[in-house]
Amino acid sequence: MDWDSVAAGDVVEALREVEWSTSPRSVAEFFSRFAFPRSFSKWMSRLKCNLYYYRTNYFILLVFVLGLALITRPLAIIGAALTALSLAFLNDSFAATFNEKAIRTIRQFSPHLAAKMRPPHMPVIRGRSASRKTVYVCGQPRLVFVLLGLTASFVLWFTSCGLLWVLYALATALLLIMLHASLRTPNLKARLNTFREEFRAVWRNYSEL
Repeated sequence: MDWDSVAAGDVVEALREVEWSTSPRSVAEFFSRFAFPRSFSKWMSRLKCNLYYYRTNYFILLVFVLGLALITRPLAIIGAALTALSLAFLNDSFAATFNEKAIRTIRQFSPHLAAKMRPPHMPVIRGRSASRKTVYVCGQPRLVFVLLGLTASFVLWFTSCGLLWVLYALATALLLIMLHASLRTPNLKARLNTFREEFRAVWRNYSEL
């Protein structure tokens, strides 16, 4: 496959559509045959080929480096969990499930308090278009929990210097990936396997038509 004719946008689009459940390449293959590219076009071709072929290895490397960064900053782990939980409340299904389980648990200890957490009744007026239904969590609009969670997570990120530390780890991981993708010499097997994977994906899309 001629990777010189493949644009960077095509590589990004292919990475979005391709299967990510494939097993990573072996360590022996990942750390073998390094050489400097002879020209800029060779470097671009090698970079696109390796980013596509070793995508699972690079993803594992990225998660590993970020995991080490979070371990050294315990408060950053709590901040990351709060950020993820706050953003999860924006999903209707998650917010409804969380609200149902929370009220069910509170009802076991205080039925009166659980009754107060019911969402307010919104009357339906005929002849008017129905507006988007507001999702409530424990009797409050979910945006309250989103804003509170994001505020608390920001305070934890800021006080522990976790945000800058994680950004530094992310930049380090991306630099390592770029260095490996630039210096790893693509062998014939990598090119053939890449072409076969693309061919299978294209054939699968046409067979569904």
